[in-house]
Amino acid sequence: MRSRLAGLAIGLCALTTVPASAREEGNATATSGAATSAKGPCRATVSENETYTVCVLDLRRERVRLFWLGADGAPYASLSGLARRQGPSLSFAMNAGMYDKDQAPVGLYIEEGRELKRVSTANGPGNFHLKPNGIFYVKGDRAGVLDTGRYLKAKLKPDFATQSGPMLVIDGKIHPKISEDGPSQKVRNGVGVRDDGRTAIFAISERPVSFGAFARLFKDDLGCRNALFLDGSVSSLYAPGLGRSDLSRPLGPLVGAMPR
Repeated sequence: MRSRLAGLAIGLCALTTVPASAREEGNATATSGAATSAKGPCRATVSENETYTVCVLDLRRERVRLFWLGADGAPYASLSGLARRQGPSLSFAMNAGMYDKDQAPVGLYIEEGRELKRVSTANGPGNFHLKPNGIFYVKGDRAGVLDTGRYLKAKLKPDFATQSGPMLVIDGKIHPKISEDGPSQKVRNGVGVRDDGRTAIFAISERPVSFGAFARLFKDDLGCRNALFLDGSVSSLYAPGLGRSDLSRPLGPLVGAMPR
């Protein structure tokens, strides 16, 4: 398996638009830089001297959903491919969890209420198995992030769900196995929730960062009591309001948003 895997503390209005930094060779690269004046849900912000792009989605106004297989049964595989098929209403998209060599989710995956992959409670190597891992889910106009054990106990029946790992923030505390600033430095993306699930917040780093720094972004700057790591190295963003559509290796599950 590949390792891909305001209410805002600083206020959304305080987020300033900063051009995306060039990424490391071998990581996702933007086809165009951030626009000088952004439209849509995504803005750049700085935390601990690192720049991130943060996309804040009000689920009462935006429909957040997951994508994996197209009508032809093949994975969408890229953000640009998803954007072509969904059209101009797609305001945001990002890779949405870890996947295997066939671009299939390695854990739970639910789309339009249909469970296409079962939840995984197995042990193993890599970030996905750094327990507790967790699940991002959407039901109606609310979203949530729960560690896998609590998700299973809740017996939820969401419209959409994707499993990844590790959890970054659990009930307001950083994952106990995440060090303050470990040696692993990668471009990373993840998701958190706020406002009783009415707001989903996605973030991607513009340079390689540690797990600790990324977790603190969600906990301290974005005010998320629960947040989930989605992936690293292949982390990619589609944000037409920033003039941005990242290139990457072929991707598995994707998350996107469009107006209700």
